[in-house]
Amino acid sequence: MTSPKYIGMDVHTESISIAVRNSAGKVVMERVIETKASVILQFFNVLSGELHVTFEEGTAAAWLYDLLKPHIARLLVCNPLVLTMMLAASRQLVGIALRVEAIIPFGDMSIILASGGSKSRALSIAS
Repeated sequence: MTSPKYIGMDVHTESISIAVRNSAGKVVMERVIETKASVILQFFNVLSGELHVTFEEGTAAAWLYDLLKPHIARLLVCNPLVLTMMLAASRQLVGIALRVEAIIPFGDMSIILASGGSKSRALSIAS
């Protein structure tokens, strides 16, 4: 059985930047693809395992959600305002500048994989 994959997407009008992490949090693939239904579905069809996908709410969010939902185990569309507030709170907790690597939903919590300084860390933030 293949392990789950956690996929973050940065969606723009012309392109989508995608990062795929395995269950250990290691980046196993990074791609930039065209924002076109056939290209997006082709990308997801080559991935195996249980797929968990997240992207920010935006002008293409409803279209992308409807496109991906039948192919994805868990699909989460984030509100950018709430995400910004969560990240600001996490930076204050840690006391250093962080780069968010991925957000992984688990039940009523979200795990933010972030790196800063010389190490990576996981912060649990209530949804």
